[in-house]
Amino acid sequence: MNPISGLSIAIVVAGLIFLIMFFYFVPLGLWITAISSGVRVRIFNDLVGMRLRKVPPDLIVRAKITAIKAGIPVEIPRLEAHYLAGGNVVKVVNALISANKANIELDFDKASAIDLAGRDVLEAVRLSVNPKVIETPAVAAVARNGIQVRAVARVTIRANIERLVGGAGEQTILARVGEGIVTTIGSSDSHKEVLESPDRISKTVLDKGLDSGTAFEILSIDIADVDIGDNIGAKLQSDQAEAELKVANAKAEERRAAAIAHEQEMKARVQEMRAKVVEAEAQIPLAMAEAFRSGRLGVMDYYNMQNVMADTGMRKSIAEGSSPDTGHTITP
Repeated sequence: MNPISGLSIAIVVAGLIFLIMFFYFVPLGLWITAISSGVRVRIFNDLVGMRLRKVPPDLIVRAKITAIKAGIPVEIPRLEAHYLAGGNVVKVVNALISANKANIELDFDKASAIDLAGRDVLEAVRLSVNPKVIETPAVAAVARNGIQVRAVARVTIRANIERLVGGAGEQTILARVGEGIVTTIGSSDSHKEVLESPDRISKTVLDKGLDSGTAFEILSIDIADVDIGDNIGAKLQSDQAEAELKVANAKAEERRAAAIAHEQEMKARVQEMRAKVVEAEAQIPLAMAEAFRSGRLGVMDYYNMQNVMADTGMRKSIAEGSSPDTGHTITP
């Protein structure tokens, strides 16, 4: 291979690499587009500098062109800084244009802050122009007469640009509206009041200022559906009566067990007394025998005692109305 031809090829390759690198760092086509659109862009300070700072020049320059054409002055360094902060440059510029067309006060600083806060700034501007309707789930509450009422509300909201940063979202609105519905139904004397005038709920809830501290403004609250639920009051009374019955049965069972225990105790005492009587009666013959041996009781004394006992038994039998010998009833 000729050394001269090899050197020529190397020069050509090096030239191509140089041109590719040059046009990568110096996007002349983008610069021409910006100049023709009336946007002043410096090649080295802006375009080449963005390449070195790893910022896509095409994104920044086209966003700048779009803003200038819409009459919104935005400097390239601010767009570049928002991109480096992790923001969405295109959405911020489009939000500024939409807000300008809708006569909504929104500057670049506020729009970039909303975007960096994680909210869709373009959607927020659109929601400011075109309000959104959100629907609450079925909210159940109990009126004072114990009847359950279920209500569904449709809430019309509009984005509040001033409170988008740090303001609560849609879930907070739904939770507050649900709480207001429960409070209004619970303060009603009867479920009939709710059915007759459901707009009373929306008026009461709307007057509470539920959009305070949120990123939205509540325009209207409309009750879409009202249904009658269970008779909670009657159910609670039934449960209470059943509970009281169980308590009464438990107390009765306790008293019955106490009575049985007392009866068994009395039986035990009677048996104990009978045992003592039997034991005492068993000691009588022994005592009499001891009295005979010691001479304290004579034979005649014993017979006299027997006669007295027989006479006593006869008198007792006559008093009870039966014969002492036969046990038949004595007829006077």
